[in-house]
Amino acid sequence: MKVAVLGSGAMGSLYGGTLAKSGCEVVLVDVWKDHVDTINRSGLTIEEALGGVQTISNIKAVLKASDVGVADLVIVFVKATATEQAMRDALALVGENTTVLTLQNGLGNAEKLCGVVSASHVVAGTTGHGATLLGPGKIRHAGAGDTVIGELDGKQSKRVDDLVALFEKAGMTSKFSTNVVGLIWTKLIVNVGINALTAITGLKNGRLVDFPETETLMKLVIDEACSVAEAKGITLEIHEIFEHVKNIAKKTEANRSSMLQDILAKRATEIAVINGAIADEGKKLGIPTPVNDVLTNLVLVRQKTYDDVC
Repeated sequence: MKVAVLGSGAMGSLYGGTLAKSGCEVVLVDVWKDHVDTINRSGLTIEEALGGVQTISNIKAVLKASDVGVADLVIVFVKATATEQAMRDALALVGENTTVLTLQNGLGNAEKLCGVVSASHVVAGTTGHGATLLGPGKIRHAGAGDTVIGELDGKQSKRVDDLVALFEKAGMTSKFSTNVVGLIWTKLIVNVGINALTAITGLKNGRLVDFPETETLMKLVIDEACSVAEAKGITLEIHEIFEHVKNIAKKTEANRSSMLQDILAKRATEIAVINGAIADEGKKLGIPTPVNDVLTNLVLVRQKTYDDVC
């Protein structure tokens, strides 16, 4: 199978490298030239959180999707703010039988992809893996979790079954869901509970549950998000969602969240489609979300002051 990974930072590289190791023809697509050049010259290096380092040599990287040709599977891992434009720039990857799978954070990614390619191409899902970009051509796999995918209409299909089998063969625990909207919202609430708090405090995921102050804030933002989800009629995949988020923080204890990685690299974050999405949906529904409002604004101010000298 020919796989193109659109957006090959920490998570894109993890999935691309793992699939390449299992025998897939994988091409990573990314705009970071040093990263692309290093992978083509020396391979992709993956450190495991529990020890061990492997270098994947049977993998290619390119700066432009037009250099890849049509792929059987396109896995989208770009930042949510870049989804629409990145897919428009990568239309050369999509043929008649191409599946486009989004495993991104935040709300609205599947809808943005459907606005660029036919909805019949698009499958959505979530990942419980954690990864950190250490430098050009090098990542750390900081924690493992399930890959869960489903059709947008909730039906079971052969292509979803085939994707589950593909990830399982690569050693990534996978399953399918008939509740993809609830699946995405469940992952959203995980990110709501972890990402902004780590971005503001600078703590790794696992440290959030070490302090009563951060654990209290985590509970408050999750409660607000659950109230919004309930008002929208969303059926979440997990009932004890606060305990679920705490467990994920512990399982990925060594990981720096993607939002903290963005802050440290002075990049734009995905706050608008995570805590900001809860705040926006709350306003539409008349549901107060004061803690999500505060965390969203704090991260936005941090982004605007990267160049300020303290």
